[in-house]
Amino acid sequence: MPPKGGRANFASLVGAVGDNSPVDRKRTPAPAKTKTTIEPLEGQLLADVPVDQLIANPRNPRDELGDLSDLATIADRQLQPGTVVSRTAWLKLWPEDEDDLGAAQYIVVNGNRRLAAAQKYGRPGLDVVLRDSIAVDKGEILWAATSENIDRRDFDVLEEAKAVELMVSEFGSADAAAKKLGRSKGWVSQRRALLKLAPELQAALRAGDLAVRQARSLARVPLEEQVAAWEADQNPDPEPAKEETAEPEAPQPKEPASKLEPVDKVAQALKRLGADPDVLAAAVRKHFTDDERRKLINALELR
Repeated sequence: MPPKGGRANFASLVGAVGDNSPVDRKRTPAPAKTKTTIEPLEGQLLADVPVDQLIANPRNPRDELGDLSDLATIADRQLQPGTVVSRTAWLKLWPEDEDDLGAAQYIVVNGNRRLAAAQKYGRPGLDVVLRDSIAVDKGEILWAATSENIDRRDFDVLEEAKAVELMVSEFGSADAAAKKLGRSKGWVSQRRALLKLAPELQAALRAGDLAVRQARSLARVPLEEQVAAWEADQNPDPEPAKEETAEPEAPQPKEPASKLEPVDKVAQALKRLGADPDVLAAAVRKHFTDDERRKLINALELR
């Protein structure tokens, strides 16, 4: 710069413009600050996760979610958070599910009814807890989904049976599944037996027309005979009508044989035999001589 009050020559002005100008010199912008993505931690509560980032468990043992009207208040408040597994953890177990998951980042393991209710009643997001620790193997996922539903009023017995069968398959034995569920081996066996029912009987069981106890008995019948056996139980043959019979005569006290007269002995014998007069006469004709028959006739006439 020229000294204060001095005159600047042209050369100095030329040197001060262009790339050397303090006014026009181009400034390199500061690099934009990048946001570091923080992965959620195990057990962390994730608040208001948009429902379009959540997807219901595609391995849910439930066939139907039932009536959701009891969860209508979820539009205003959510009383309990759901449990989710991250997409990454899920696909390590079931890579074949990738297309089914769509754009969802979390799979709801517990709380599928809450998710369905949120979608139905217009709640935009759900509170969930991340539990990738249950995604260590398929059996743990099945256990988490099954244990939430067993004994629920709206979880029908056939859904229980299917869930138990899946757990037996994953854990390798009925004993292992029973231990994991905290149930007896008998309970597990009884539930699995229901899967052997004919489709008609499974439908009746779901509808409440067939009791579980009766269903377990029918499951032991050969498949092709089950429906007929159930119908026979439903419509037993009517009891045959009892024929009206005369009331038996009151038994008469019997006198000792030693005190009976010969005539009385014969009379009692004839009564015991129920002798018809025609039969008696035929017997007399056959076994009595003519002389004996005449004597009998004379004796009868004298009486």
